[in-house]
Amino acid sequence: MQQYSFLFYLAFTFFMLHPAKAQQFDKLNELQDYSVKVYYSAGHEQRASSIANRVDKALNYQQQQLGFKPSVILLVLSISDWSNYTSFPVYGMPHYNDDKTLIVAAEDNPFWKSFLPPMEQLPPALSEQIQTVYRRSDGSISMEAFFDLLALHELGHAFHFQGGLTMQRKWMGELFANILLHTYVAENEPEQLPALTLFPRMVISGGTKEFTYTSLKDIEERYDEIGQRHPKNYGWYQSRWHAAAGNIYDAGGKSICSKLWEALKNNKEVLTDEELLRFLGKIHTSISDMMKNWDSNTVR
Repeated sequence: MQQYSFLFYLAFTFFMLHPAKAQQFDKLNELQDYSVKVYYSAGHEQRASSIANRVDKALNYQQQQLGFKPSVILLVLSISDWSNYTSFPVYGMPHYNDDKTLIVAAEDNPFWKSFLPPMEQLPPALSEQIQTVYRRSDGSISMEAFFDLLALHELGHAFHFQGGLTMQRKWMGELFANILLHTYVAENEPEQLPALTLFPRMVISGGTKEFTYTSLKDIEERYDEIGQRHPKNYGWYQSRWHAAAGNIYDAGGKSICSKLWEALKNNKEVLTDEELLRFLGKIHTSISDMMKNWDSNTVR
């Protein structure tokens, strides 16, 4: 769990902290006929096509909702090609190399598998859920389905990076990306909702007794510190934002995306907490309720 949360943090901040490698894709194959540019490692055309279809569909869906389309280049890389196109240290984590080059893994890998708890240590019902939801076509169990969906979380960041939104808070940037992700899945691939929601539910159900920080004020003031020094704690925050995005979608439907987009785009003034609560309440009470009730909904 610790590895998951630390790398989730790194994926969000990596492109801002490290210069991207020179983007020469002549050694990769290119897929045509997508609205995003797609390059992939040799031998992985089927995998690249599958990921490109989903990214393309999500990009076009959100463009219809938001009236904006970011520029995205998708790289689907083998283990051997990974280090040629990114300095990101661990194979398997979706991330940006800059504000538009989205990099994902072409192959199953130990990183994805590392998040699976020992099945014999879990309640039988939970073990059965995990083995059902995260079973691959070859019968093996991996977190591939979850990490494939995280590519769409990163796609959500491209919208606010390139769209010029004033996100108000660091946590709002993460919540925004998760709302776009959850909305796309619920509206277009509802059969993938278990893969998206099961792992965050597992994290949240473990409670917060081992964590130093749990409030939104903590994460806003100590974002870098929590991500770097308390990575498991940061992963709990990410899981809460995943769950909150699902609740917000259930309460407000797909129109939440466009309402939140327009509000954040049109308001350039950084708001106080009281002002932000009123601001979010005008978009939808489910968003302001998340902020207002964050502490009371924390499982100790």
